[in-house]
Amino acid sequence: MKALDVIQAADVSMVKKLFASRLHNSLIPLAKKCSSTGDGWMYLLAALIACFSFDEHRLYILSLLLGYAIERPAYYVLKNLLRRNRPFRVMDIKNSVDPSDQFSFPSGHTSAAFMFTGLTATAFPVLFIPLIIWAVLIGCSRVILGVHYPSDILVGAVLGMTLAHISLIFIN
Repeated sequence: MKALDVIQAADVSMVKKLFASRLHNSLIPLAKKCSSTGDGWMYLLAALIACFSFDEHRLYILSLLLGYAIERPAYYVLKNLLRRNRPFRVMDIKNSVDPSDQFSFPSGHTSAAFMFTGLTATAFPVLFIPLIIWAVLIGCSRVILGVHYPSDILVGAVLGMTLAHISLIFIN
């Protein structure tokens, strides 16, 4: 149990430093915009665009469908099993967006963004650098907005990339 206490203390310390910095408030508008790109509409748009050339991108579309069929339930089960309260619920900080659920661990926005990045970059390698930057920014935005701890983001990223890999194994 001591390791979890150390992680929690480090998370709280990082969030306190972020929210105490003068830069924090100026990052909120950009963080809101960035976070909103991970709300799900972009994933649907990518799949719809790929459908226009279904034969050529069949494996990509199938990997996205399988990936999200695994990722959403896995994220939901973990979140409701572990039940970690969000930072704004236990710290004296204000959240800048209303989260879609009560708990923070792992970050669903981050897991979805990293899974999308892994699957899309496999199909379209030229997109890897912009997509990985985008996925990292989504994770960072969730901390800036007060709805996640840094470790929520880290585990969300690992979960997303792991599930992308699993999806690709099953599809190929």
